[in-house]
Amino acid sequence: MNEYQVRWTALLVLVLTAGYIVSGYWFIPAFLVVDFFLRASKLGKYSLLGQLGGVLVKAFGMGNKPVDRAPKRFAAWIGLLVTGAITMLYGVGASSISYILADILLIFAFLEAAFGFCAGCRVYTLIKPLLPSKSL
Repeated sequence: MNEYQVRWTALLVLVLTAGYIVSGYWFIPAFLVVDFFLRASKLGKYSLLGQLGGVLVKAFGMGNKPVDRAPKRFAAWIGLLVTGAITMLYGVGASSISYILADILLIFAFLEAAFGFCAGCRVYTLIKPLLPSKSL
């Protein structure tokens, strides 16, 4: 996959997460749940944020910088779990905890967008020897 597209997608996640923190609109993390699911599963081509990231790469003439897909998919599964928890916690009235998780997501999305640092990818590298082959 294209590193530049991944970073643009992370910036879009950052913007949407910040929008949730500021507005409190529950449908923002709910949208992120769906988008992370699509990117984590083999349906990434249907991810709206992934598609917008690709459009931005082309618009800015950034080209292609290949990066391993498996760690990025693992990181997307983590994003799915976090956004799912944010949505569920908000839904049951634990909005304070939901906002704390959103702050954490915001930090990790910033690190990916600004510096190309993927925390989920680091975790993947540590646990990869424990995973069955071709698991992701």
